[in-house]
Amino acid sequence: MVTAGPRVSLPVAVVMARRMVERGRWRVPSWRVAGVVAGSAVADPRAHGTPIHGGDDEEQFLYGGLRLELYRDAAHSYWANLTATQPSLFVLCSDDGAGTLVPKMVTADQDEASSGVEVDDRVFSAPIPPEVYRYLEAFVVEHHVPEEKYKRKRSDWSAQGES
Repeated sequence: MVTAGPRVSLPVAVVMARRMVERGRWRVPSWRVAGVVAGSAVADPRAHGTPIHGGDDEEQFLYGGLRLELYRDAAHSYWANLTATQPSLFVLCSDDGAGTLVPKMVTADQDEASSGVEVDDRVFSAPIPPEVYRYLEAFVVEHHVPEEKYKRKRSDWSAQGES
């Protein structure tokens, strides 16, 4: 029996960094994900763009109230992510209309991140925090069923035309 809901749901927060860059005669914001942090203490939903660091070059903002949800049917994608050169969490962001990128989802599923790109979300990757890595690894060990590899047999096309 497959359940529709997530099997694991972890509270996370995203640290977004904004730097103003010169583009021709204009100064425009350039955004990046500075990191993802886990735990209910930092994932407070009231932290929605809360400034946490400001400097001459860059400002950082905390966005809480997000959850990393793990689904059994995406276990293969999580496994592929964990065995990649740089395992990552993917942060899907949308523009709030005022030039601010707001994180709306955090996932470990590469396919879901690709889907975000198709609907014009900005997708960033960030290293997986150690505490999240442990949950993700345990989830993959419990739910991932490796696909059985098989070799396709070739048909003998030359024998079919000799009748």
